[in-house]
Amino acid sequence: MSRESLEWLNANTLIGFTGKRGTAWHYRASMQGEEPNHYVGPIPVDDVKRRLFGWQALSRPIYVEDPRGGLAQVPDRQAILRSDNGHVMGIFSDGYEPHPYVEWLINNVSRLLDADLSIGSAGLLRGGAVAWVSVEVPDNVVTPEGVEFRPHLFAATSFDGSLATTFKRAVTNIVCDNTMAAGLAERGQQVKIKHSRHSKLRLAEARDALNIVYALADEFSAAVRDLCRVEVTGRQWLKFLDAHTPMPDQRGRSRTMAENKRDTLTKLWSHDLRVAPWRGTAWGVVQAINTFTHHEQNVRGAVRAERNMLRAVTGGIDELDQGTLRILSSVLDRPLVAVV
Repeated sequence: MSRESLEWLNANTLIGFTGKRGTAWHYRASMQGEEPNHYVGPIPVDDVKRRLFGWQALSRPIYVEDPRGGLAQVPDRQAILRSDNGHVMGIFSDGYEPHPYVEWLINNVSRLLDADLSIGSAGLLRGGAVAWVSVEVPDNVVTPEGVEFRPHLFAATSFDGSLATTFKRAVTNIVCDNTMAAGLAERGQQVKIKHSRHSKLRLAEARDALNIVYALADEFSAAVRDLCRVEVTGRQWLKFLDAHTPMPDQRGRSRTMAENKRDTLTKLWSHDLRVAPWRGTAWGVVQAINTFTHHEQNVRGAVRAERNMLRAVTGGIDELDQGTLRILSSVLDRPLVAVV
């Protein structure tokens, strides 16, 4: 299936607030063991530290075999490995500075919010080389249009060079368990810190940049309201499909892939409970493309959970939703909330 097996996901991710949003797609009761990874309420901070972050990222020199059969140290290079099992997570120059998970994903987030943590999810991917913690509000928000969501602050970092330490606002759409762009009207506010010596989080600057989680509910609700008021007729939906997923003239693999994608999008638009309640609106179009990308699109070289999490942090989710609305705006010949 991918680099991350179901066994890994059931043992190395923790999912909270299941009383509000249900279980994760990868949940398997037979793989839970004596200590389930799902929590009805928030995940206790001590559980995250003990179950996921109970090891250190160690810096070690790198050696190669010389022509005489001895070992020569590689200058100005270091390996970062796990203290518990020796797994090498990345190789870097001496200027690379690991950001310990407990310090950066728990302690810094706690100081950033000036409040007790309410952790909604946390996990390890790529053998522990990537980690995230999501801090969420206790209750779901439901808009008058029937869209239920959870605002959260997403913190992630890596020991393999794939991610700078990132703090970002985002939204989880409950009906489909999708991550969506924070305000839809702009790129989700975020703060990134490189893994370099003397790197640190400036709390005041981070607060100003992120505007934290609490204002997000009103922003996202307003965006949903505006998009639900924009009518998209059946003919306009077909024009959107032509622009979003054009059909190649010649038969072959590309045409088959386009046909399959368009068929799946149309089924979501017409019949799927994650999308169909908002069919005929601009919000329904956003929901269809976002849901397809999260749950239906083929994934190569990574598990779906890993791909979705990395897209949420790196900005791919923002680009996805904004790109959808740019295309729809051209089809409707009118500006929409996310077109800036």
